[in-house]
Amino acid sequence: MAVPASRILDLLKLRASIFQTTFNPTGARLGNKILRQRLRGPALAAYYPRRTATFSDLRKLYPGFETYDEFEEDRLEGVMITKSRGKGAPKKKRTAAESKKFQGKKRR
Repeated sequence: MAVPASRILDLLKLRASIFQTTFNPTGARLGNKILRQRLRGPALAAYYPRRTATFSDLRKLYPGFETYDEFEEDRLEGVMITKSRGKGAPKKKRTAAESKKFQGKKRR
């Protein structure tokens, strides 16, 4: 004895309401599995240490106060050494004409 499809759908609706699940007779992908999971944001935020103050933060807070950042000074010294040897980064082009000057013809 076959049961009509409408009766099975009514049974599925009733089951979804009793067990508080989603009624989805077409089987469409709704993402309910993901939405039911716990949020990961607070756990990830608690994993990483809090951000500490840096020299740039201090400079922004106290612009008149003179600070000395040893790491930044070492970095700038290294940049000056490489530039003096001709190994530094090229200068940025300021206008569109300067940037088009060295492009040349496009090859096909």
